[in-house]
This record gives sequence, C-alpha cells and structure tokens, in this order.
Amino acid sequence: MKLILRWFSGGDDSVTLQQIKQIPGIVGVATSLSDVPVGEVWPLERLIALKEEIATAGLEVEVIESVNIHEDIKKGLPTRDRYIENYIKTLANLSIIEIKCLCYNFMPVFDWIRSDLAFKLADGSSVMSYRQEEVLRMNPLNMAESMFSKAKGYSLPGWEEERLAAMARDIEYYQNVTVDQYWANLQYFLDAVLPYAERYDIKMAIHPDDPPWPLFGLPKVITNAENIRTFLALNDSPANGLTFCAGSLGANLDNDLPAMAKEFSARGRIPFAHLRNIKRLSAQDFDESAHPNSYGDLDLFAIIKALHDTGFDGYIRPDHGRMIWGEEARPGYGLYDRALGITYLYGLWEALTKLQC
Repeated sequence: MKLILRWFSGGDDSVTLQQIKQIPGIVGVATSLSDVPVGEVWPLERLIALKEEIATAGLEVEVIESVNIHEDIKKGLPTRDRYIENYIKTLANLSIIEIKCLCYNFMPVFDWIRSDLAFKLADGSSVMSYRQEEVLRMNPLNMAESMFSKAKGYSLPGWEEERLAAMARDIEYYQNVTVDQYWANLQYFLDAVLPYAERYDIKMAIHPDDPPWPLFGLPKVITNAENIRTFLALNDSPANGLTFCAGSLGANLDNDLPAMAKEFSARGRIPFAHLRNIKRLSAQDFDESAHPNSYGDLDLFAIIKALHDTGFDGYIRPDHGRMIWGEEARPGYGLYDRALGITYLYGLWEALTKLQC
C-alpha cells in the first residue's frame, strides 16, 4: 500500500511538493496536466518535466488523476474513434514516465456536483456540501458561477472552462440516451483502450458517480455494488478496475462500503482508493466532514480493514478535506486537514498491520 496526496501542477495549487513531502507516510502524488484540452494527446516532454519536478522534491508519481474522456466518447458519436486514438497515445506517453494507475471517470457532463463549496460547520471549519433541492434549482450556468465564486481563484477539476459552454446542450442530448446505450458506449471505450493499458502495465480505475444517483435526466452507472459488478463484467481485463471512493459511494445510503471494499479488493479490482468521511443529513443531502469515524457516518476503520485483510497493495489518498485554521486553498484540497486525514489513515493501517503480526 502506498499513501499519496493529490497535487495540481503548473502553479495551480496552494500546497507545495515540499510541504507534501513533510507529511508522515506520504510517498508520492496523484496529478495531471489539467490545462491540456479534453481529447488531446498529453505531450511527452511535459510529462517528463512533470515527473522530474516531482522527483526533485523527493516524491514519486505513479498515479494520474485524471485524463478526462471526451464527451463524444460518452455519447457514442462517430467522432469518438479519433478521441479514443488520442487517449491511447496518451497512455503510451504515460507509460514512458512509468505511470502505474490512471483514475478516470465516465460521468456525463458533470464530473461532480456540490451545492456549496464552503459550507460553515459549527466548529468554524468549512466543507463542501450537497443539498439535492438546491442543485435541482440550478441551471448549468448559474451552477458554474456558484462553484467558481468559492473556488479561491483555482481551477476546479471537471469544470474546465471549455466544457461549460456545452453543458446545457449536452444535458439536452442525454435525455435521449438510455442507460443501456450508455453502458454500450462505456464498453466500446473499454474494449478499445484496455488492451493498450495491459500492454503498458497501467491499471485503469474508474471513479464512481458523484453523487451516485440520477440527476437532470443523465445516465448514472457507477453507483452501487450491482452496477460495479456489471461494469467489471463488461471487460475482464486485469487492467479494468475501480477507484474506490468512499465519499462518493457513501452518499448512497444503500451502499455497504466495507462489504464492497472487501469484495472488489479480494478480486484485485481496486488499484486506487479515495478515503474520506461524510455526514448524511437525509437520503440525498450530506456534508463532507473530518476523516475520523466519530465525525461522519462512514466507518473508515472497517473500510481500511477490508482493504488490509484482502491484501490491498494499491494507492490510497485522503481525498477531500475541510478548510481549517484560516487556510485559503482550492475547496477540498487544502494542506492542513488532508494532512490530518492521511495521518489518521496511516495510523489505522499501521495498527492493523501490527495486530496481524
């Protein structure tokens, strides 16, 4: 198991590599070239420079999060083959800098949604929160305006500027796409890309839908255990896996996260785990929270134990954190609370390892 932290390259992060290096247990970062337009090939020379920058700080980069999938692929349009070819070329370049895991998602239009990026908790910290009714009252443009108003001037992954203009049209397009068609479009992508992922020794790790339920009439498919089984059955390649995101999957009250972690880790299908906690307010409303069990509704100890007991040897990061101690940073991605989170996860893993001895 390797503990890592997400880091945004190109000066788009308030947290430095030198600060990350000082967090106990951290060995590397998950990162990306977020300024490369969706669907274009990631330049090899930039990837080499990125790896050298991270290595100079004494850290490794074996996880990319993420190479976004062009909407034409998700829609199943004839133009998808060109974008898939570019995706495969990017995989080849990633293999040259020895990337081992690629986190990606197949969510239509929105990678993730929150109604508030800086909701104040009683203790004075702020978190990202989700209120279903508030989200349903939004349209894509005022949703984006609301998101960016609290982004502290940083980019928001999944809300890249070039995607915003097409959001309303894309939502309308998907009203005529059935869930079965969407599954077929996902399988088409997997069948084309996974042979190359195997060749390049890169584990593809799909991220669950966030939130994990239908929204605006969009097809949502990575939401629960049954759907994840369906996804894995689309292509049985050993490179076909899941990013186990506790916060995303945990928003669905019906999901048994320890059982899911145990099942899919035992099958060797979880190369990457995002571990954080949430406080559920209703079936479709929640606040993100501090990581320890007593602050949320997810049992991170049981999840970590399920991974540990099944021989998990992939990557773990603490995912989002609160904004605490006056820090000004990209929502969810400050230094302080994520450092607390990773130390908590590290302690749980160390305790389980010692108990096993």
